[in-house]
Amino acid sequence: MQETIRPAVRLEGAVTLPGDKSISHRYGMLAALTAGDSVLHNYSLGADCQSTLGAMRALGISIETSNGVTTVHGKGLEGLSRPDGMLDAGNSGSTIRMLSGILAAQPFGSEIGGDESLSRRPMRRIMDPLGRMGARIAARDGQFPPLSIDGTALRSIEYTLPVASAQVKSCVLLAGLFADGVTTVVEPMRTRDHTEIALQQFGIPVEIRHGAISVSGRRPLQPAELTVPGDLSAAAFILVAALLVPDSDVVLRRVGLNPTRSALLDFLVSIGAPVEVLSIGEHSGELSGDLRVRGAQVTGGTLSGAMTAALIDEIPVLAVLGAASRDGLAVRDAAELRVKETDRIATVAENFRRMGIQITVRPDGFDVPGGQRFQAAALDSFGDHRIGMAFAVAALAASGESTVENAEAASVSFPGFYSLLRDLAR
Repeated sequence: MQETIRPAVRLEGAVTLPGDKSISHRYGMLAALTAGDSVLHNYSLGADCQSTLGAMRALGISIETSNGVTTVHGKGLEGLSRPDGMLDAGNSGSTIRMLSGILAAQPFGSEIGGDESLSRRPMRRIMDPLGRMGARIAARDGQFPPLSIDGTALRSIEYTLPVASAQVKSCVLLAGLFADGVTTVVEPMRTRDHTEIALQQFGIPVEIRHGAISVSGRRPLQPAELTVPGDLSAAAFILVAALLVPDSDVVLRRVGLNPTRSALLDFLVSIGAPVEVLSIGEHSGELSGDLRVRGAQVTGGTLSGAMTAALIDEIPVLAVLGAASRDGLAVRDAAELRVKETDRIATVAENFRRMGIQITVRPDGFDVPGGQRFQAAALDSFGDHRIGMAFAVAALAASGESTVENAEAASVSFPGFYSLLRDLAR
């Protein structure tokens, strides 16, 4: 599918964003493990989170969605059943990594795979700790999907993450729900804590002390009624779009403001972005609020180390902002971008080339000089939702009409993205 993007004079209006992907995944899996019905409001309609629901259905869980409400009829820790065929995680790394922790503990075997992109993403980071818990997992070439999981009884462990990863942490904690004793994950640095919050919302005590997160196994989960806040990662595209287009004034309603996800707002404010928090409150254990952003040129800056890790998914659209900033953007320690849905360093560079934007590529990042102007171009998502949306944002500030090929990739995380941009553009 091709989308045509015309330059905008300004962006104006108020928007409500899709439910947070990270939180939706966790709610969908945990609700299936309760012994009763859980009601989830604003569960993400993105393809990734629907892959999670599809996998839970294939494991014998009844799920209904109507008018923005998803009802999950949980069957308890022992209630999942052997799937008829391979579980399909689609494009979702979150689905395959976190669900593998649950599958490893089942009294049956299962296989889980995904699309071509997911099949290139390494899984050793979850296979190693699950193996220490007694899991039996086979993978293509020892590390790539599809995974063949021979479910078995698991033992509790204490595991120190070699590299900070919320998905790996979550995988081990979910496996720990089925193990006897206490399972502990030690983080080298703090990562997003949606799993810890979600576990507590479903009645599972979580002990957090000095970077160590612990859960006791074999405890029943309690059904819950929960609301998913708007996705801050999706908000990044709207925030950058409003900053790029002069005279813009946009309000984003009920956005998730979890402190472990605040790096995006911290970085934007640090480079001079006029982003205001209009309101803030707590719902279902998660902070959320309304944001206001207006058009402005930012100074630019450098991403490295922990900040790069915290903003890894937002880097493509921040690269777009960097090109228009005063001083540009330097990105370091981002080799992980090479093994996302695409090699995002390469696909950012290719679309920049098409738009006449200078960029110096490095093995683990890039340098984008500031003060550049976007030329109208034929752009491509290359099948990567974040690349397609980032360059649709760039096209709003281009010299003329641009196109985005394979634009349907946005539906992975942000259904209706292009319609929303058109609604905001003036």
